Amino acid sequence: MRMGSTFLALAAIAAVSTQGAAQQRPAIRALGPVVAKTADGLPSIAGIRPLPSGGVLVNDISGRKLVLYDANLASSVLVADTTSATASAYAGPTGGLIPFRADSSLFVDPSSMSMLIVDGSGKIARVMSVPRTQDAVMLAGPLSTSVGFDPAGRLIYRESPFGALARQRQVARPGGAGSTGGPAGFTPPEFPDSLPIIRIDLATRKVDTLAYGRIPKVKLDVQQDEGRFSITTQINPLPTVDDFAVLPDGTLAMIRGSDYHVDYYAPDGTKTSAPKIPFDWQRLTDDDKVAFIDSLKVARARADSANPGDGGRAGVLGALGGVGGGTPNIAIVGGNGGPRAGGNGGARGGGAAGGGGAARGGNGGGFGGRGGARVTFVAPSDLPDYKPAFFAGSTKADAQGNLWVRTIPTKKIDGGPVYDVIDRKGTLVDRVQVPANTSIAGFAPDGTVYLTFQDSSNKVYLEKAKLR
Repeated sequence: MRMGSTFLALAAIAAVSTQGAAQQRPAIRALGPVVAKTADGLPSIAGIRPLPSGGVLVNDISGRKLVLYDANLASSVLVADTTSATASAYAGPTGGLIPFRADSSLFVDPSSMSMLIVDGSGKIARVMSVPRTQDAVMLAGPLSTSVGFDPAGRLIYRESPFGALARQRQVARPGGAGSTGGPAGFTPPEFPDSLPIIRIDLATRKVDTLAYGRIPKVKLDVQQDEGRFSITTQINPLPTVDDFAVLPDGTLAMIRGSDYHVDYYAPDGTKTSAPKIPFDWQRLTDDDKVAFIDSLKVARARADSANPGDGGRAGVLGALGGVGGGTPNIAIVGGNGGPRAGGNGGARGGGAAGGGGAARGGNGGGFGGRGGARVTFVAPSDLPDYKPAFFAGSTKADAQGNLWVRTIPTKKIDGGPVYDVIDRKGTLVDRVQVPANTSIAGFAPDGTVYLTFQDSSNKVYLEKAKLR
């Protein structure tokens, strides 16, 4: 009897040990060496499109131009800008760059509601209209980097939050039920905490919903004082969100933030769920939460003082889009009302929920607010009990269908951001650290990794690196 009990105990210990070993995270390794770099810096790099020929298209939303670089990043050709030479192809303050058929790309201009088809040589072949005008901005700037097509040519992207509001049919009404202290005749909209990922046929305009993804919850408070309106946006700087990417075969990958696993939605509608990905979850005590919110307020005040009028405090669209920086240690939520996209985050981390990573080459960034819009943070008690594994806008898919998720560090590390590499089965197979002040911009078909590097003057350079 004793021998049987001993055997069972040893078997249980062995099972636990095996399970623990199976969930060990791979050791962090450095990305391979940088082999090429652009000579001149750009104001921003909001997205890239590596081409089968070896060249790469770069979307500079701050400079309002689309540039084609050769395979060695040594020479470039201007594809679109605001001048008459390209028929004002970059007419608005932002644009989106999306891979299309073969070596062609779509350049989305929300201001004209048009999509330019750019061939592999950088020539604008023809123009199409955007499939749904209410979603045009979701196909532009940093919000476009996860957009893709399935084999049937259907476009996959996240629906605009304003489409969800329209469905709610939440209209202005004087005071009374539902009023939250705003001016008479107006009730602040109740923004959603999740948005659908939709698929649309460009020819028929038929739309279907593939999945829903959790986004940061945003609350508006509108007040009126002596006829003047003031709007305060309350955001959670550490939101638990879902991220997404479209794989090369047209599969939608949803990375779930609540327990860090991947749901796959195949083009035929089949859904598969992968096991949880091992992660070093960091618990946030009540004191940690208070300290975190206090540090954000200090950082924002310092940024506002140093850069008055630079960028915009996290706009509603940026926060709702869920685009945040890759690390929370530089979590600045915009400036105070400038006209251009983004705030002050850049490649060093970006804002926590809609600040300005992508405007200067980083991994996040919303769209700047204007005028008297103000941003406040939720109460410390509303922060999650565990620091999230990632911010939204932190995932990219490589040509082999692997997901690269820029994780939020749970302990201090030297060097640049660390990416979890998740294979097509949803298994964590690698952890890769990129150099300081860089962020992954995309991948070439041959396995080349493209990085954005931001120098001390805020210029952004594109670099090519080897995988190992």
